[in-house]
Amino acid sequence: MVSSGPVRTAVVGFGVSGRVFHAPFLACDPAYSLDAVVTADPERAATARSAHPGVEVLPHAEDVLARAADFDLVVVGTPPRTHAELASRALDAGLHVVVDKPFAVSSAQGTALVERAREAGRVLTVFQNRRWDGDFRTLRGLVERGELGRVHTFESRFESWKPGGPRSWKAATPVADGGGILFDLGSHLIDQAMQLFGPVEDVWADVTRRTPGLPDGAADDDTLVVLRHRDGTRSRLSMSSLAALPGPRFHVLGDRAAYTTWGLDPQEAALRAGALPTDDGFGLDREPGLLGAGDDTRRVPGERGDYGAFYRQLAHALTGDGTPPPVDPRDAVAVLAVIERAHALSAGGAAQT
Repeated sequence: MVSSGPVRTAVVGFGVSGRVFHAPFLACDPAYSLDAVVTADPERAATARSAHPGVEVLPHAEDVLARAADFDLVVVGTPPRTHAELASRALDAGLHVVVDKPFAVSSAQGTALVERAREAGRVLTVFQNRRWDGDFRTLRGLVERGELGRVHTFESRFESWKPGGPRSWKAATPVADGGGILFDLGSHLIDQAMQLFGPVEDVWADVTRRTPGLPDGAADDDTLVVLRHRDGTRSRLSMSSLAALPGPRFHVLGDRAAYTTWGLDPQEAALRAGALPTDDGFGLDREPGLLGAGDDTRRVPGERGDYGAFYRQLAHALTGDGTPPPVDPRDAVAVLAVIERAHALSAGGAAQT
């Protein structure tokens, strides 16, 4: 465990994951020092040096592993097919590890990583940051307080309008390598549903590729998954990059009331625009949700989104004070098992229409 001083951290990969979702929080949290960024891309390297003066930019993950004694924590923000190998080698080198979602490309890989971390005596966690979306935090509170009664239907969407298809490496990544919107956004939607309503007993899925002109083997871009939880709740999870007009973010029906929200948590957009987690107003939701039944409704302001809570809790976990990691990696394995079942129902991949 990390006994004193800031957690010496290396971020492996500086695409959207490392640049937007990890480095800003590590740099702003005094419990951490952002010591190294791994990227072989000259433009990304220049961006890292500009945004984080003094950070060491290394071209290969090997450079971090060869100097493992100089670090405490590795954040793996590379393409999904590399997650298991990089995380495993970092654990073997004695480092604590954060893995971006999807945790791995199979539940078997994820289970092996969990066991590897246990044997190494190191903390392993998964960056399921959407647990700290403001709208999800608000919904979780409503459910826990019983304001909706018994929830029977949970609708959750991540929908956008990208008729040209996914960008860069995502366009050509097959399902076997963790490609497709089900592995990408579905990892968040399934995790949120299971956090609210527990284990899944049955899965139905329509896993589809609709964007024309994508290369052979391209994965899904328009997918619907329906889960039946052990408690009886049905979760209907929609993920699409072809929604010209997206539906509600959440539409949740209980036997006392319903709750509906629109739009996305503002943290990602703010970070992409260059905002910092320490800025005034960061994470504040802009549009209240609607709570009620029939004509008896009221607006409910959303809680503040707080991705930084992930790293604050992780810092405590790394001291060995008994605080659990912010995300139990076994939760991520359970999500992968659901994704596998969904793909199996669609003959192992996306059907083209």
